Amino acid sequence: MSSINQSRRRLFSRKKNDTVHLPWVKREIEFTDECTRCNKCIQACETGIIIKGDGGFPEVNFSIDECTFCQKCVNACPEPLFTETSVSPWQVTASIQNSCMAYSGIWCQSCKDACDATAISFTMAIGKAPQPHVDITACTGCGACVAPCPSNAIIVMTKPVNPPSCE
Repeated sequence: MSSINQSRRRLFSRKKNDTVHLPWVKREIEFTDECTRCNKCIQACETGIIIKGDGGFPEVNFSIDECTFCQKCVNACPEPLFTETSVSPWQVTASIQNSCMAYSGIWCQSCKDACDATAISFTMAIGKAPQPHVDITACTGCGACVAPCPSNAIIVMTKPVNPPSCE
């Protein structure tokens, strides 16, 4: 199968919620309708995580680094896409997938070590590697846990509407 067909298949099979656009984007707008793809946010990003995504629209790639919430993308954008930066930057959270090495009995806590918000904790269990848990109320969605994960088991996704209790 040609790479063009594979790219096209990936484009059409991709879920809309898989893409993380920029922090502080107004929730009431359709980002792709308002963004002019000027790339000023990409150039301004201090950690280089804003990339050209599908259709040339900017999106965040946490496999590169984390979002420091520096607001440089907001300040660089000439369009009225953003809310006040005093509110929560976005409604995303880290999610640990089944490919996590801890689920296979391998002791790894690289995600916890990278999490400044201490939103990732591990529960000890007899005869098992400690098991990870994400406190979605504490998770800022910065993505600091994504790049250090050796098994690519962490994704950043839209928070559930009714988050489960972390108790």
